[in-house]
Amino acid sequence: MIGARIREDIEIILQKDPAARSKIEILFCYPGLHALTMHRISHQLWLRNYRLTARFLSHISRLLTGIEIHPGAKIGRRVVIDHGMGVVIGETAEVGDEVLLYMGVVLGGTTLTKGKRHPTLGNGVVVGSGAAVLGPINLGDYAKVGAGAVVVRDVPPGATVVGVPGRIAGLERRNTQDDIRDNAMPDPTLRVISRMLERQSLLEEKIINLEKELVCIRQHAPTTPVSDREEEVWTALRQIIDPEIGHNVVDIGLIKSVKITGEQVDVEMALNTESCPLLEYLVNQVETRLKLIRWITGVKVEVIHDPWEAETCLNPLIHYKVKTDEK
Repeated sequence: MIGARIREDIEIILQKDPAARSKIEILFCYPGLHALTMHRISHQLWLRNYRLTARFLSHISRLLTGIEIHPGAKIGRRVVIDHGMGVVIGETAEVGDEVLLYMGVVLGGTTLTKGKRHPTLGNGVVVGSGAAVLGPINLGDYAKVGAGAVVVRDVPPGATVVGVPGRIAGLERRNTQDDIRDNAMPDPTLRVISRMLERQSLLEEKIINLEKELVCIRQHAPTTPVSDREEEVWTALRQIIDPEIGHNVVDIGLIKSVKITGEQVDVEMALNTESCPLLEYLVNQVETRLKLIRWITGVKVEVIHDPWEAETCLNPLIHYKVKTDEK
């Protein structure tokens, strides 16, 4: 079994590393291959409760290769550790198949308590040089982490994360693995600023139009037809930008449903983490934006937990608010 895994590893290195010239060169000169082979042995010892022997073997592997993999970590098939110096993989880390890790990558923990405290990487994930993925988070299949990024939140499948702390650089969904092109990665902060400037220009234009139409008194304006109310609500929600991603909350799927009952609007939002630092901000933005629509007198916002593994989620309620505005 070990021999078959070694052959698999050699073949995938030939595919992923253009510097590899022959199987003999890979077998004798690639520390990533040596570290993974020794880890598979130490992991089997760990599972059979030979914990000290497993730790000692992993320590020897660290001395020889500069790659530290805890024997308790679960590593998939056809994983490539390119160069590998300084790579650290913690005890409860889980790495999927065909993952590509560059030098200096850390899959670390953020708590001193026992239990699951290290990240889980899906299949085909690419992690750039010097990146740190910290805590019991999930990186979806074919996700990418740019060089030097620090990732502390879940990453959806196929997304690209850059920066400190890590932010999603785009909503492009991939189902294949290709190179990390750090020089071609978009800047999420610059995109947010651009969106804000666009929004400012739009608001200035609306203010000018409102000043020209002051003769129209609000109480004499015609009532919005019921058939147009839902479209008016969705249009208002599309004006709310998630500052972390730079897209509106409708296009990125945060708004799950909208229910209109007379002059009451119920909005259901979904977040993939219960500890989102922007929770209150996004809820307040939805409430404020909808209250600007003159026929709405009440707004109720419910926020549910909706992780990427949606089929196993019971969608527990995180938070809700009810706002009323007497006319």
